[in-house]
Amino acid sequence: MTTRALLLNLLACLWCCIVLNWRFQLAGHHYYAFMLWNLFLAGIPLGLSLGLRQIDRPILALPVLAAWLLFFPNAPYVLTDLMHLNEHNGKVPKWLDLLMLLSFAFVALWFGFQSLHIVQHWFARKFSHATAWCVSLGSLGLSGFGIYLGRFDRWNSWDLLHRPVSLLSRIASYVLHPLAYTHIWGFTLGFGTLLIFAYLFWFSSVPTATDSRKLE
Repeated sequence: MTTRALLLNLLACLWCCIVLNWRFQLAGHHYYAFMLWNLFLAGIPLGLSLGLRQIDRPILALPVLAAWLLFFPNAPYVLTDLMHLNEHNGKVPKWLDLLMLLSFAFVALWFGFQSLHIVQHWFARKFSHATAWCVSLGSLGLSGFGIYLGRFDRWNSWDLLHRPVSLLSRIASYVLHPLAYTHIWGFTLGFGTLLIFAYLFWFSSVPTATDSRKLE
């Protein structure tokens, strides 16, 4: 990560904290404090992807890649926090809540896309461009399903370790009986497609640096 990108990430986080604190002061309570935790979770995939860049052997990278894929949906998940718009608003204007929620959502998505770009570049170097794009698009598609599990079923990334049997049983029921859960697959398809288009738009605007050019 370049110094400029790191500085931008830190400034974006600072901006989110400023807007959230502004909201706290007007509301007189800390209802939206969970947004800080969600932003932290969104940053975990970026940290893991930066660690992945230091690994040359694919076999050694498997644990990092597995952890990255497990936590990656936390980044686009913050988009769904817009569902909390105008909750416990009190004297807070709706536009400020919208500004706050959008700030966290965009920064979290920015973290996710940065991490995905790093992972994609790693796969392009180790395997092929086609493999890299399959991993990227597949990860975005799976994120739609992961977002549903987190937003509506209230599963967390670490539940795969904490409650693996319950989580895998729930996923198996969705997969084995798809017609009984059409709303879940509709959500997955819709949000997965949205994320793919968003990433493609974002990717097309990435500066064509030496590393990035290998992916084009």
